[in-house]
Amino acid sequence: MPSPPSAPADPPADHPADPPGDRDLDPAFVCDFHPVDDPLADGQRWSTWHAVEPLCRGPEPRPAWVVTEDAALDTELGILKTGKEAEVFLVERAVPGRAGTVMAAKRYRGEDHRSFHRSSAYTEGRRTRRSRDTRALARRSDYGRALAAGQWAAAEWEALKTCWSLGLPVPYPVQLDGTELLMELVTVDGEPAPRLARMRPAPDLLAAWFDQLRDFLAELARHGLAHGDLSPYNVLAAGERLVVIDLPQVVDVVANPRGPDLLLRDCTNVCRWFAARGLAVDEHDVFADLLAHAL
Repeated sequence: MPSPPSAPADPPADHPADPPGDRDLDPAFVCDFHPVDDPLADGQRWSTWHAVEPLCRGPEPRPAWVVTEDAALDTELGILKTGKEAEVFLVERAVPGRAGTVMAAKRYRGEDHRSFHRSSAYTEGRRTRRSRDTRALARRSDYGRALAAGQWAAAEWEALKTCWSLGLPVPYPVQLDGTELLMELVTVDGEPAPRLARMRPAPDLLAAWFDQLRDFLAELARHGLAHGDLSPYNVLAAGERLVVIDLPQVVDVVANPRGPDLLLRDCTNVCRWFAARGLAVDEHDVFADLLAHAL
């Protein structure tokens, strides 16, 4: 009769048996980690990149400076600009121990502001998905005011994505989270770029800047759009390059009954600033050219 199988020998004490299944683990799924204390300090939060919907993240291909790691922290560095509808803050997003990126965080307010009362000039032709939202916006209820702030943020987000995809000079839109819009911080020598209204360029640069803005308006018009509130205060001078900002009120020139009027106002605001500095330009000539592109 065969002898019964013997029990397996115990492994040597200095060579413990591998836990069941360890030999089958793919090294790509093995990592070392150690717990740390919560690193958040005042004015910090974890990156919200993966907390927002995929459609609320910037268009691809994304610039190399965009930080997408879950381990990144957002650190508030201070306020850059305050306005009636929104405030713009400086926010650095970085993985601890690595160089990060400073961005502009534009946060729309939810309260009732004077500038929102004129919003109907820009929102004609736009539609809300729910009749309840339309009624709340019309009544200016608390819910309606909060909804309006979200709509302005979403409108600027869509405008920035459209302009960026067309290759137009606008800040890269990083992400949209409710009423907060994170975007590229436009700089000159490491400092936030000044507004065009503050500049006194030489004649050659003045002419080059005008050509850039005219080309910007023409490309928008070719796609049936107008900035709607373009002025030297909504343009940044990044060296020899101009960058257009503040786009929540971009309008469809055809669908909006006031579209042509707003396009003419863009031309007037721009041309008068350049004419006051010695450049021979006429807003009506520019408007006629843009209207031909748009219609």
